[in-house]
Amino acid sequence: MRLIFAGTPEFARVALERLHAAGFDIPLVLSQPDRPAGRGMKLQVSAVKQFALDHAIAVSQPRSLRLDGKYPEDATAARMAIQGAQADFMVVAAYGLILPQWVLDAPARGCLNIHASLLPRWRGAAPIHRAIEAGDTETGVTIMQMDAGLDTGDMLLEEHLPIDQTDTTASLHDRLAVLGGRLIVQALEISTCGGFKPLKQPESGVTYAHKIEKHEAAIDWTLPASAIAQRVRAFDPFPGASTQLEGETLKLWLAAPDAQAHDLPAGTVIAVEAASFLVACGNGGLRVTTVQRPGGKRLAVADFLRGFDLKPGMRFESTPAAAQTAA
Repeated sequence: MRLIFAGTPEFARVALERLHAAGFDIPLVLSQPDRPAGRGMKLQVSAVKQFALDHAIAVSQPRSLRLDGKYPEDATAARMAIQGAQADFMVVAAYGLILPQWVLDAPARGCLNIHASLLPRWRGAAPIHRAIEAGDTETGVTIMQMDAGLDTGDMLLEEHLPIDQTDTTASLHDRLAVLGGRLIVQALEISTCGGFKPLKQPESGVTYAHKIEKHEAAIDWTLPASAIAQRVRAFDPFPGASTQLEGETLKLWLAAPDAQAHDLPAGTVIAVEAASFLVACGNGGLRVTTVQRPGGKRLAVADFLRGFDLKPGMRFESTPAAAQTAA
């Protein structure tokens, strides 16, 4: 079976590695163009492109796949490469470009997507982040036959995965990536011996996982402590939940809700202990155990307190959710 693989970040690289190890013929990989990153803002290749280069797989990096779009020359070159690959399927995982109809029709048996949620919940760009932010107790991976809609195609295979109360986007991402790699191999093997039994997505239960924006990082201390703790976990590693104190921006990386009752204004430091500090929220308190100062590393609170004189009664600034949305 010949496959084209389209993907960009580490989540996709894990699937590509599994497909390669399973012996599928992969004559072509599509990945996003190299982007500047790091302090020096040097061009960085994607995780998928690096794997392809390491295994002598041809790579195409169009800026767009729309033949009538802003970069028609990129799309035309990609079309030649895709047609030349003569693939049975295209496997897509966190690619980052919209696939026009000509791409969906190009492989003999269409395009399969590895989506990190249990569709139709959390269609869209950030299903892992949004599942944690919403307090979901489970998620999973859906293998889907792609159509022209946004994650609306028929479901071919899915598997559930529990979300632990300590999961961050980083930890859940890694588990889902492994699951996605295993499921896509399984799905393609099923296709060779009897084929799929496509299942249309339910019309009820649709939610959208909108892209994570930097402005969402600002903490609204008037929210319940449980909601803030979920956002801290959801925004790890990006963009990191942040708050202002004494003119300094702090990022909170590890925090848990505390049911302690209080009548203090939201954002007020209730208590400072050896390994944590407690902040008043709209409902309950947030017990913080790992923080980061500007330009520094993540620190356990015990180490943070050696360089920051945090005292009860100090108050973190609060950015209301409405203001974040407006930004």
